[in-house]
Amino acid sequence: MSQPPAPATSGADYLRFLMPSLIGISMMLVPIRYGDTINIGMGIVAAELQAVLAPILPALITLVIVLSAAATVAMIVVRRRLDTEGAARLDVSAAAHPVLGMFLVGPTTLVARIVGAVVAAAVLFQRGPAWLISDATGGVILNDLIPVILTIFVVAPFLLPLLTDFGLMELMGTLLRTVFRPLFTMPGRSSIDALASWMGSAPVGVLITTQQFEQGYYTEREAATIATTFSVVSLAFALVIINFVALGEYFVPYYGAIVLSGTVAAIIMPRIPPLSWKRDVYYAPAGKQIAEDLPEGRSLWSWGLELAVERAGRAPAAPVLLKRAVFNIYDIWFGLLPLIMSIGTLALVLTEHTPIFVWLSAPLVPFLRLLGIPEAAAAAPAFLVGFADQFLPAVLGQAIESAHTRFVIACASVTQLVYMSELGALILKSKIPVSVAELFVIFILRTLITIPVCALVAALIF
Repeated sequence: MSQPPAPATSGADYLRFLMPSLIGISMMLVPIRYGDTINIGMGIVAAELQAVLAPILPALITLVIVLSAAATVAMIVVRRRLDTEGAARLDVSAAAHPVLGMFLVGPTTLVARIVGAVVAAAVLFQRGPAWLISDATGGVILNDLIPVILTIFVVAPFLLPLLTDFGLMELMGTLLRTVFRPLFTMPGRSSIDALASWMGSAPVGVLITTQQFEQGYYTEREAATIATTFSVVSLAFALVIINFVALGEYFVPYYGAIVLSGTVAAIIMPRIPPLSWKRDVYYAPAGKQIAEDLPEGRSLWSWGLELAVERAGRAPAAPVLLKRAVFNIYDIWFGLLPLIMSIGTLALVLTEHTPIFVWLSAPLVPFLRLLGIPEAAAAAPAFLVGFADQFLPAVLGQAIESAHTRFVIACASVTQLVYMSELGALILKSKIPVSVAELFVIFILRTLITIPVCALVAALIF
């Protein structure tokens, strides 16, 4: 059978695909040595911005979170008054006015924003109980975690369209569909989400996934799976973790264990509940927008390139992209930061000042002993506190004497993926249908799947 002819394209059509995609790849997917660390272009710009704004960031963050809470309360009061009076003059729905609609939220989000505002102000002015405002709880969220997120998401929204709107997703989706679909049950384009996380940061990967879901390129099942399975932490963070537990000389086998266990988890997790129970339906307002099937008689490369060039031709104009980027920044600042402040602080308070993780981790002790992990009773809490924050397992594991056990804990810090102080809050805020209970189940399942693989690698080394 003869190959169907491709539509006529000009050099300008190819340039419209190539130039933005190459800039996006160079800024977001290519690792660069930056001082003593390895980073990507976007990360370097964000780091420099953070250094410049460092003196005012805590105050700026507190102002943003307080304004978010105040605007939410005011909007809800106005909406209720209009409803009571039977007025229909002001439509403040998300569809009519996305910016105003952002502050019309349910009671849970309202409480989280108010709590976030109170906690941020208490930490900034150092007024309140020590368990709330200390550097191990609220202080680390306000002064260390949120500044990184705030500056990353000043830069990322302007660069993400270069990866998602100019054809690169279509090309990679076509080339990799023969691997990703049978192996992970995912579209090939999800490789871009994973690469953006791996080379940059997990929140960037989740943001790409969220946008792709809302634009009709992922089903509910695919978006939930990619956000919780493919949003791997960055290479730079993995290096920080292994050095933190004083095992930097084992970085190569350590990262090998991460890649191997992460791949095993990515194969298994989409095939078991709760992810396998998610619906294969697309986000209703967008409908299905993806077409990765290969026409008969076409090669993967030629068809993928054709789709990429066609997608680049439909890319939004620069003013539309800029407007979307500004809205994403606004949404992250006023929608996500209050959740991170409240949820993250609560998780750290529970970790630092209650025995809840010790109690919850008790069933893990026999499992760890079965895997031959030394100091199992002391190590068990470290494998659960990662649900609060990804850095906590390494913090607890640092005091453990066994290098074997510290190695496995360091692996868990990276492979568990789902942590509420940042990634979980971002997923919950998105339109991806995943609950807190489901996130916890996914976290436990990933822990049970990846620990044996990491323990096997550790047993071969130590």
